[in-house]
Amino acid sequence: MTTLAPGFEDIADSLLKRVEGFEKKVEARSVGTVISVGDGIALADGLADVRASEIVEFANGVAGVALNLEPDSVGIVVMGDFTGIEAGDEVRATGRIVSVPVGESLIGRVVNPLGQPIDGKGPLGATVVRPIERIAPGVIERRGVDTPVQTGILSIDAMFPIGRGQRELIIGDRQTGKSAIGLDTIVNQKGGDLICIYVAIGQRIGQVAQVVAALEKEGAMEYTIVVAAGASDPAPLQYFAPYAGCAIGEEFMDQGRDALVVYDDLSKHAWAYREMSLILRRPPGREAYPGDIFSLHSRLLERAVRLRDEFIIVAKGAEVTPESEGVDGKVYFGNHDRENAEKALETMSDKDDYEIVKVPGTGGSLTALPIIETLLGDVSAYIPTNVISITDGQLFLETDLFNAGQRPAINTGISVSRVGSDAQRKAMKRVAGGLRSDLAQYRELAAFAQFGSDLDKSTQRQLDRGARLMELLKQPQYAPFPLHHQVMLIYAGTRGYLDNVPVDDVDRWSAEFLRYMDTAHPQVGQSIRDTNDFTSENEEALIQAIGDFNANWSV
Repeated sequence: MTTLAPGFEDIADSLLKRVEGFEKKVEARSVGTVISVGDGIALADGLADVRASEIVEFANGVAGVALNLEPDSVGIVVMGDFTGIEAGDEVRATGRIVSVPVGESLIGRVVNPLGQPIDGKGPLGATVVRPIERIAPGVIERRGVDTPVQTGILSIDAMFPIGRGQRELIIGDRQTGKSAIGLDTIVNQKGGDLICIYVAIGQRIGQVAQVVAALEKEGAMEYTIVVAAGASDPAPLQYFAPYAGCAIGEEFMDQGRDALVVYDDLSKHAWAYREMSLILRRPPGREAYPGDIFSLHSRLLERAVRLRDEFIIVAKGAEVTPESEGVDGKVYFGNHDRENAEKALETMSDKDDYEIVKVPGTGGSLTALPIIETLLGDVSAYIPTNVISITDGQLFLETDLFNAGQRPAINTGISVSRVGSDAQRKAMKRVAGGLRSDLAQYRELAAFAQFGSDLDKSTQRQLDRGARLMELLKQPQYAPFPLHHQVMLIYAGTRGYLDNVPVDDVDRWSAEFLRYMDTAHPQVGQSIRDTNDFTSENEEALIQAIGDFNANWSV
């Protein structure tokens, strides 16, 4: 008879208890094998259930994103150092789509396209993440653009107003002031309610640092988020950058707030996508870009939108949430949303017990200012043509104007805002109506005058006024004009009150005149600021003030 060694019974009992308490867990994971890797791209097989833009993880811990879904392989862009990945390594699907942290904690920070801070100010503390890609809101969810984004740039706010929810393209050759327009627009939002996101794509890190320093100096980082993918960063990061910036802005929009995104610039974004596509062996098309390059930017810019306002009727003082329902079971939205709600309230017998409130989280907007670089002013190239076709307007910056000292160098002849005066303050509408036509006539006459020596007095007068208007529209960077100053200057220029001012002295006249108005006649500017209108009383006071100022002003 065999005798068990001492303590064996205890071991056996312990094993039996563990077996009895064992709970079988089955975990299904999509696992593949790396076939090849090089130039930041890995090919893998075995990932049959992986989704497009899904994050995958290699054996060494480096993450990647599945982009090419072929029948026999998956093309993965590596989001880190690919030199440690070899053929035969294991790669696993995570089930997570590329996402980015969003929310208030990002304001004032500089992050990469994955939402990781790169400003040395510590972790973000963000608790909410959003996929960087999403389907743009449909027509029913949108409303018309009727509220301006004041850029503070005289020539833009007067002739090419940008509305909240609009897509306004800034296009021109290198070194013509494209970025300056986007940055000036951000600076001008100080003290306002617009959250700004500046997306730097393919720029030198030193250049991005200069931009951040300038925004901090102007106090703009208090409401600005910078998303940066530098020139030395992998092409995938540059590719994801604008989508990450858009997702960050959408978080504020979905809260019922207004956000502005500057994409600087989408030309480099297209280059990064072309590089990735060629390495992934996608069929090249025109200019070696893949055939879906149009979709690349259209699905991004279509997400710029102004969402509809929604109103409900509730008991006075009731707490309202996005899930709240009106007492009549209706949600009022559309072109006459508020008006229809007021009519419904009037029909209620106990209307004094109820009020109309806006549903929280509705009515937000996302405005896009994409930047495109051209070569020798060729707007018919592939990428410029694509982006022009999917934007609501374009600001064309002309090299000749820039070199001639016209800043911003906007070509008023071919620039356009399809939103037009719908997104313009009433005060600006009243004074700037004839400015664009005056400048167009000036350009035509100036071209004609080169070939003629004898000009009649009327033509010469138009040329003289046009030259002064062009000088009036010159504006240095980081020096935005408030609305009331814009209105005063445009009125003075278009009504001929600068006709006797030497062209070289227009800038000095403008500065001294604005100081005079702020000190001697502050009520005019105050009225324009309070009402956003330019009344007949304002006009009479302004005419009298200009007359008094010109009488005492000397060259």
